[in-house]
Amino acid sequence: MTATTTAPIAAPSVHTEKRPSGRMRAWATRAPLLPALIFMIAVTQLPFVATLVISFFDWNSLYPDARSFTGFGNYTEVLTDAALRKSVWTTILLTVTVVLASLILGLGLALLLDRKFRGRGVVRTLLIAPFLVVPVAAALLWKHVLYNPEYGLLNGLLHYVGGPQPDWISNTPLLAVEMSLIWQWTPFMMLILLAGLQSRDHQQIEAAKVDGAGPWQVFRYLTLPHLRRYLELGALLGSIYIVQNFDAVFTITSGGLGTANLPYTVYQSFYQAHENGLASAAGVLVVIGSIIIATFALRVVSSLFREEVGRA
Repeated sequence: MTATTTAPIAAPSVHTEKRPSGRMRAWATRAPLLPALIFMIAVTQLPFVATLVISFFDWNSLYPDARSFTGFGNYTEVLTDAALRKSVWTTILLTVTVVLASLILGLGLALLLDRKFRGRGVVRTLLIAPFLVVPVAAALLWKHVLYNPEYGLLNGLLHYVGGPQPDWISNTPLLAVEMSLIWQWTPFMMLILLAGLQSRDHQQIEAAKVDGAGPWQVFRYLTLPHLRRYLELGALLGSIYIVQNFDAVFTITSGGLGTANLPYTVYQSFYQAHENGLASAAGVLVVIGSIIIATFALRVVSSLFREEVGRA
C-alpha cells in the first residue's frame, strides 16, 4: 500500500488596500472649511483680541504719548460711572420692552396667519416687509414720516380728529425709539412663532375639541406649552440683536434725552471723547453679554432640533 502525498495548495495572494487613518479622513473633511475659518478668525477674533488689549490701557488718542497700563481700571469706571451705569440701565430697559412687546404682537399675528383665509399669502408678505427694511431707513421713516410734529402722519391723524399735536421725540424719546424697534422686530417674532404653530400635533387639538375644550383652553393647555421653546428662542435672538442696537438711537434721538444705550455710549467714548481704552472696555462688556445670551439661544435651538428628531 503506497501513501500518496499532496503538495499544499498555495493560498491566493490578497492585495490589501491601505485605508486612510481616521485622522486623515477628519482632515480631508475639514480642509475645505479652513479658508472660511481663517477668514472668520481674521475678521472677527483678531479685532476682538486687539480691543481686549486696548481695554487694559488708559489711552486717549488726543494724547498718544500719555498711554499707560491701567489693568481693570477701565472696567471699574464703566461699572461705577453714573452716566455709563445709566446707559446700561437704558440698554436693559430698551431690550426688555422691545422683546416683550414684539413677542406679544408677533404671537397675535402668528395666530392670525395660522388660520386659512383669502389673501393670507399677501398679508403674510406685507407683515414680513418691516423686518426687511434697512435699520437706518426704518429709523428715518419713523423720525420723519411718523414722528415729525409738522408733517408727520401721527400728528396728521390727530389733527384730523381734533387732537393735540405733540412732539413725539421730545416728549417720549425712549418710547419713540422702542416703537421703531418693535415695528421692525415683530415680524421676526411672528415668523418664529408661526413655525411653532405649524408644527403642532393637530390630531391632539382635534381630540381636545371633541372632548369639549374651548379655544381658550386649547390655547392655554396645548398651544402655549408647545410654543414655550419658540418663545424662548425668539426672546433670546431678539435680545442678542437689540442689546447691540445703535441705528435707531443714533438716527432718532442722537443719544439725547436719556436714550443713550451702551453701544451709543461706546460710540461717544471712542469717536467724540477719543477715550480708546474706556470705549474698548465698554465694548468688551457688550460682547460678553451677547455671548452669554447667545449660549442660551444655542441651547434652545439644540433642544428644538432634538425634539423634532424625536418626533420623526
